[in-house]
Amino acid sequence: MTTPWPELGVLELLVAVTERGSLGAAARALGMAQPNATRLMNRLEHDLGVRLLDRRPAGSRLTAEGEVVVGHARATLEAARGLLLAARELGPEQGRHVAVAASLTVGDYLMPGWLAALRRESPDVRVALEVENSTVVFERLSRGAVDVGFVESPDVPAGFHRLDVAVDRLVVVVAPGHPWAGLGRALTPSELAAAPLVVREPGSGTRVTLDTALRGLDPVPPVLELTSNAAVRIAVASGAGAAVLSDLAVGPALAAGELVEVPVSGLDLTRRMRAVWTGGRVLHGPAGDLVNVAQSFGAPRYRLGD
Repeated sequence: MTTPWPELGVLELLVAVTERGSLGAAARALGMAQPNATRLMNRLEHDLGVRLLDRRPAGSRLTAEGEVVVGHARATLEAARGLLLAARELGPEQGRHVAVAASLTVGDYLMPGWLAALRRESPDVRVALEVENSTVVFERLSRGAVDVGFVESPDVPAGFHRLDVAVDRLVVVVAPGHPWAGLGRALTPSELAAAPLVVREPGSGTRVTLDTALRGLDPVPPVLELTSNAAVRIAVASGAGAAVLSDLAVGPALAAGELVEVPVSGLDLTRRMRAVWTGGRVLHGPAGDLVNVAQSFGAPRYRLGD
């Protein structure tokens, strides 16, 4: 019997679970009712014949099979976005549109709120969003494939206009059983540099910010390099080591007690999130409207108990 084609919506839901930490949070982020999300995920697991999520009271984690499937899901969604972009370019103009590329932290945690606000203000605007690491965002802008990008990388190459839209904070996190969890004092920058960390891949804004902060301290090689915030978070919670991630990415895990934040003294781990673009110095049209929305909303802080 032929396996049914999975719906793009449930693939988007699966990817959202990896970043939001639970099926419920993923459903809320996508504007989906929890019972519908559960039904869609159960059907996907049934159709594929594998268990994708390990459901727990504190949230959902990918199984080993789910880790494999979510990589293919991301590729499938990217291909679908490419199809929609191509169709938009071939079809007649129907209202205003804007093509956007955002780095992973911005795209996963901030862009949904910004786009919802843009929709309320300008319901005629159609948005095509790509979520990649910062290096790819700059490449897409250079080729003229998108109108505006959003990155958290501290370094913006020459030739791009930039505008600060929000401030983010990176935090050091460990599993509850890690020696640093009960240290009782702040880490020194040297101690952080001497620890083999779980890190994001080269080219991501999170990795560039960390490397910049530790510059001159000769950090040791990482124990793992992973390509998503969720993968890093899960590895840390599983005991692989410490990591430095956006507090937007680890807030729910901190609240659930799955991770512990470790303070660091004498190290600036704040970073500015920027809108970047090429062409004229002033950004007009829907792209300019989106940047204005981003500036108005900024980056909400996650607080324990929220």
